[in-house]
Amino acid sequence: MSIAIVDYGSGNLRSVEKALQRVVDEANSVEKVFITRDAALVAKADRIVLPGVGAFADCQSGLFSLDGMVDALREAVQMRGQPFLGICVGMQLLANRGLEYGSTPGLSWISGDVVRITPADKSLKVPHMGWNQLVFKENSHPVLEGLPESAHVYFVHSFALRCHISSDVIASVNYGNNITAVVGRDNVIGTQFHPEKSQMNGIKILSNFIKWTP
Repeated sequence: MSIAIVDYGSGNLRSVEKALQRVVDEANSVEKVFITRDAALVAKADRIVLPGVGAFADCQSGLFSLDGMVDALREAVQMRGQPFLGICVGMQLLANRGLEYGSTPGLSWISGDVVRITPADKSLKVPHMGWNQLVFKENSHPVLEGLPESAHVYFVHSFALRCHISSDVIASVNYGNNITAVVGRDNVIGTQFHPEKSQMNGIKILSNFIKWTP
C-alpha cells in the first residue's frame, strides 16, 4: 500500500509527508508515504495527495508541465477510483478554472471557479489567515468523522473555490460570508485549509483519509 504526495514545485511537501507518516505510524499501517514527480508511480499509488501553495496559475503550470502527471492522476483517481486528497491550491486545482491573473483551466473534477475572497465585512483582511471554525453540512463525510462540532483548522489563502453544485461542498467557514472549506465527490476530497498545520483536528482528518474506502 502506498500514499503518493505529488511534487510539482508548489507544495508544502515535507510538512505533509511528516504529518501523513505520523498517522501511518500511529495506526500501525503498512502504507508507504513518499514524495514523487514520477507519473508512473502516481498512476500505481493506492492513495494520492496533491498539496499546493501559491498562485493558481503557477501551480497549474507546475502540475501540467510534469510529463504524464495529469494523465496519471486521471488514471488513478477517475478510472481506478483511488482515494485522493487535495490541499489548499491542490484542492483549488480540482475546479474548472482559476480566476487569478486571468483565467486558467483546472482539472475540472469539481465544477466551479476559484475566485478572490471578498468579505462583506471590510474590516476583515485578505489573505484569510489563521484559525477558523468549520461549519459542517448535515451529511458529513467519512474523512471528517470524529471532529468536534467546534473544530478549528488553519487557513492561508486569498482565493476560494465557488462550487457550481452545492452538494460538492462538505464544509464551509464564515469569513464575512461563507467560504468553501471542504469539497468532495465520490473518491475525491479537498480541503482549503492545511490539515498538516491544523494540530489534532488536522491529524484526525489525515488519519481518516488513510482509512477511507470510498
